[in-house]
Amino acid sequence: MLKKSGLLIFLVGFILSGCNWFMSEEDALEKAEENSEKTFKREAIEPNYKSDSFGMYVPETMAVEDESENNIVLSEEEDQNFILFYNAMEEQSSRLNYKTAASAQNEALLLESFETEGRFGYVRVLPMNEEERYELQVGIGGTKMTTFTKKAQLPEDAEKMMEIVNSLAFAS
Repeated sequence: MLKKSGLLIFLVGFILSGCNWFMSEEDALEKAEENSEKTFKREAIEPNYKSDSFGMYVPETMAVEDESENNIVLSEEEDQNFILFYNAMEEQSSRLNYKTAASAQNEALLLESFETEGRFGYVRVLPMNEEERYELQVGIGGTKMTTFTKKAQLPEDAEKMMEIVNSLAFAS
């Protein structure tokens, strides 16, 4: 009896945790857009990483691997890299990175923008040659972040990346 209930709990847990793995591409893109917009509109998370020229929030699952002028490379436990590009000369309302991202609009599976007072953000997803792999990019003004990810990770990565981009604060 105990074995059967343990097996049942395991199966229910497996099914619930695996729901993202069986998500359709359309659902993954829709959730990535929703998460990006929702996170864009939220209050910025307090920076927990500081450099000479800026501060930003870095999730506990990530580490800063390299920092150079205008670029930061972050990595996550699953050997996934994230590249953050920032241009301190561009305002948060800048559309420069969005215009560049939109130049690949014919290839984009998702390209959506969001706007609030004085801020402009976007999310873009491009297909890759590999099955169920995507290039995900989010941005606000002169800051953008890009990674390669799996379909099942699109919603979570979009939210996490927008949290980071949203938190970037330049030193005065």
